[in-house]
Amino acid sequence: MLKGIPSILSPELLKILMEMGHGDEIVLADANFPAASHAQRLVRSDGHGIPEILDAILQLFPLDPYVDKPVALMQVVPMDPVETPIWDTYASIIQQQAGLNEACEEVERFAFYERAKQAYAIIATGEKALYANMILKKGVIV
Repeated sequence: MLKGIPSILSPELLKILMEMGHGDEIVLADANFPAASHAQRLVRSDGHGIPEILDAILQLFPLDPYVDKPVALMQVVPMDPVETPIWDTYASIIQQQAGLNEACEEVERFAFYERAKQAYAIIATGEKALYANMILKKGVIV
């Protein structure tokens, strides 16, 4: 245990966050995402929701200030009537932790999968909300 490190962040996840460089991406995957088949590096965070993990990560992890949208969300499939209230939760956390408004872009489902395959790591969570997947692009410490 260390002071100032959120306890939800495992040693394995902390190591990955430290290894990542500017522009590297990490996926926070909901429970339905095919994380194991898409990941170069897989971190299991079963039983935890994405909002709690996002809040903890953003206490340590800078988002890329050199791109318009350092956060990508999986776009709802056309004609799918599902609502995405979790996106508002994400926006609130991102604003509070990173001071950014309008930080998220929507990426078509299969393009999101392809981008996830290139990500530095995928965090498999227990998040049950639909379309809760997100990608964070790492920035620099200034």
